[in-house]
Amino acid sequence: MKHRPAILLTALLALALTSPICLADSPAKATATLKGDPARPEAAHWLRGELYFGIGQADDPEAGLREIQWQAFVDKEVTPRFPDGLTVFDAYGQWRPRGSVVSSRLLSKVLVILYEDTEANRAAIDAIRVAYKSGRHDQSVLLVTEPVEVSF
Repeated sequence: MKHRPAILLTALLALALTSPICLADSPAKATATLKGDPARPEAAHWLRGELYFGIGQADDPEAGLREIQWQAFVDKEVTPRFPDGLTVFDAYGQWRPRGSVVSSRLLSKVLVILYEDTEANRAAIDAIRVAYKSGRHDQSVLLVTEPVEVSF
């Protein structure tokens, strides 16, 4: 009777080692693509939009846009237009304004949005740019757009 737990443990270990079950045979196989989501059609033409926002001079970061102000802009102007998701990167860049011989060193935010290529989404991207430029009296918000293949 003293050896019963040891015998039981040995039997369970032997069963586990000889069992034909493995992860590859599991009935629920994971895939790299989320299928069947009507909000993200597989055959849709998608774009990657990168918007570059200057938030202040690198030489005087205290005079620029505060993080709370940036987040308020994203909450008000971006998220309602693209509620499914976005990515923001902090960046540093240089830009020479029209008519200047000296480049400005800027702290920046890069906003990346993946979206289906529709007239409504293109208009939403333009509205975000206009809102930022008019609210900050900035000359430009750089937009880079390229076609992409996406998988969810």
